[in-house]
Amino acid sequence: MGGWSVFVSCCVWVVLLLALFGDSLASAPEFDPYKVLGVSRHASQAEIKKVYKRLAREWHPDKNKSPGAEDMFIKITKSYEILSNEERRANYDRFGQMDENQNLARAPQGFRHYHDSFYFDESFFHFPRTSRDFTDSKHLFHYNQYISEVLPDSFKRPYLIKITSEWCFTCIHIEPVWKDTVQELEPLGVGIGVVDIGYERQLANHLGAHRTPSILGLINGKVTFFHYAVVREHLRQFVESLLPQKLVEKVTDNSYLEFLNSWHEENKPRVLMFDVASNIPLLYKLTAFAYKDYVRFGYVDMGLTETSKVVQRFNINTYAPTMLLFKENTDKPADVIQAKGIKKQIIDEFVSNNRFLLVPRLVNQKLFDELCPVKQFHRRRKYCVLLVTGEVEQFVSVNEAFFDFASSNTKEVLRFAYVYQRQQQPLCDTLLKKEDTTPPQVILLERRSATGRVLYRTVTGGWNGSDNDKHRLLEQLELLQRDPSYLTHDAMLPELNNEFASMFLIQWINTAYDYLAQFYFDLLYSNWREMMPVLSLIFSALFILFGTVIIQAFSDAGEDKPAKQKATGSPKTSWFSCYSRPPKKNFVEVTELTDITYTSNLVRLKPGHINVVLILTDASKQVLLRKFAKEVYSFSGSQTLHYSFLNVDKHSQWMDSLMESAPDARPSDRLDKEEEEEDSTSNKSDYTGHVLALNGHKKYFCLFRPVFTGEEAECSRWSDEDAATAGPSKASRSRSSSRQKATTLEIHHKLDRLGLWMERLMEGTLPRHYIPAWPGLDTITPQK
Repeated sequence: MGGWSVFVSCCVWVVLLLALFGDSLASAPEFDPYKVLGVSRHASQAEIKKVYKRLAREWHPDKNKSPGAEDMFIKITKSYEILSNEERRANYDRFGQMDENQNLARAPQGFRHYHDSFYFDESFFHFPRTSRDFTDSKHLFHYNQYISEVLPDSFKRPYLIKITSEWCFTCIHIEPVWKDTVQELEPLGVGIGVVDIGYERQLANHLGAHRTPSILGLINGKVTFFHYAVVREHLRQFVESLLPQKLVEKVTDNSYLEFLNSWHEENKPRVLMFDVASNIPLLYKLTAFAYKDYVRFGYVDMGLTETSKVVQRFNINTYAPTMLLFKENTDKPADVIQAKGIKKQIIDEFVSNNRFLLVPRLVNQKLFDELCPVKQFHRRRKYCVLLVTGEVEQFVSVNEAFFDFASSNTKEVLRFAYVYQRQQQPLCDTLLKKEDTTPPQVILLERRSATGRVLYRTVTGGWNGSDNDKHRLLEQLELLQRDPSYLTHDAMLPELNNEFASMFLIQWINTAYDYLAQFYFDLLYSNWREMMPVLSLIFSALFILFGTVIIQAFSDAGEDKPAKQKATGSPKTSWFSCYSRPPKKNFVEVTELTDITYTSNLVRLKPGHINVVLILTDASKQVLLRKFAKEVYSFSGSQTLHYSFLNVDKHSQWMDSLMESAPDARPSDRLDKEEEEEDSTSNKSDYTGHVLALNGHKKYFCLFRPVFTGEEAECSRWSDEDAATAGPSKASRSRSSSRQKATTLEIHHKLDRLGLWMERLMEGTLPRHYIPAWPGLDTITPQK
């Protein structure tokens, strides 16, 4: 009996366990996105997208009223989110059912049996997990969708975006407020978006959102974070603050005429909105933002005494909101709508159908493209009737006659416009050059390609606005509509000038103001994580700016020191500042002094700059240039030194003229008789290997005379530094000794002491030989 009772007890426990857990275990089937969409595991992205669109249309709650339609639609959307992303799809194929945290994968297969024995279904514990409702599902953003669709659309309407995740328990508290706000703002034209930070990490990082929940606004491609308490009124005010300040102008009895008559300057129709509200309704502001490039909006508060005249002037019913649209005629509106509770769709249709003047002026390429679109099909032909005219008073009557003619047009196929020749000179020259006509002229044209190709024809007889001109234009328009081949000329039109480009500076200033205001706003609320990129950019720019200024200041001070030190007689600092600067290049730029470069490299050399000139011949050119570059390379970092060479085979008399202009540069006049006889019998002086430091501005030079041999450099060397200490007899003997050994010269040794001479040049201790003027190089007869 005891064994039987134990068996019965076990059976009872099994039954109870099955009763308790059977439903929960049976109700936890694994979510399979492939089964939900009905596609195979090898389906391509194109097939998945096609099936998703079909199922989304079939199960959309607005079309399918069955009780489970909304849940099925959410499953379809979630399945597409997984399978449309290659990374999430690969994770699902590898680990099976996706958990809500994408960063946590399942354990390796080798330990699967261990975890399976401790597996708990979340449905058993009934966690308070958030479930994405239909409102959020239809507003979900993906990165590619945001870049290609939402970002460009933000220039037409603002977006309110919520950052959330499926395990965000705090997000539950703001859901009721968010739903009410969406229901209020979306019908007004505000874009709504939801970003799941678990699935769209790339998009969240792009927006700068790093925590949930977060709410941000997007307008004109600029992201702004919401920092106040999540209250419906605060969210509405936040969206309204995103819009530009002077989007809608408040109009009174004193300003309505000026507002209406300014259509000519801005080339836009005018809309007057009448309502009884002290603050401009958000719907009107959103409409004005959407059509800011086409229409100018004004608001009249009918509850003020300052607006009574304008209300009576247009006979407005004060019991219902009214919108009047004016074009060229400011006395009578071109279109009117009046109704209580005007919907956004009605306003959009009202403004869109009247966004152009009857005869607008072509002020930019965008307006030309929309007013005269490119021909696509025969039945969609659009012919543009263009008046080429002027702005001066003599064209006023001509323009008014063209407007009267266009006002009577009722055919949609014809679009009338005018252009000022002075403002759009390239366009007018292209259209008028074949027939060599002058404004005013009427041109019929049809655009054939977006690149600028048009077919056109000038109306015969010109345009003076007479009745005969109107009758002739009407006949030719009827002929054109019957026979499109009437347009006989073909041309490629240039892109139109933007006549409002001068307003770019004002737009830039407004944009800079918005960014500064946003920076102050972020600073006020200590939103440091989102401010870090901006702060990093600002400090980097300041560091580069001040670093450049400081380096330039020290560089300029170093370059100015040589001239100052030479004047004050303390050359040490000058030599160190210039000589210690490393070369900027791995070579020395040496320019030949010719008739062309002589003026710029010497005569008009900047003050404080010196040109170091090597004297050579055709035979010694290669050897001396290599040696010269080697000796002066360590000084090439100075920005005040320039290097050139002069070929005495081409300009033989220049050195003689220079030496005659500076007698103190020549050896003493008391030469030995033998030297005088030798000089008289020689054909010419040998200046090969001489180096000149020429200061073109102050008209002086320093002279280096070459070393003739490497072995006897000490006794044979003669230059300006010796002239300061040696007597006349020593100088003459040194020159005689040098000439006697001229037959054993080694050319490359002539510049052995040039480096030491350059150091003394930088120190400012070399003698300076002043001349009244530089001899002209172009007057010298070149030697053959």
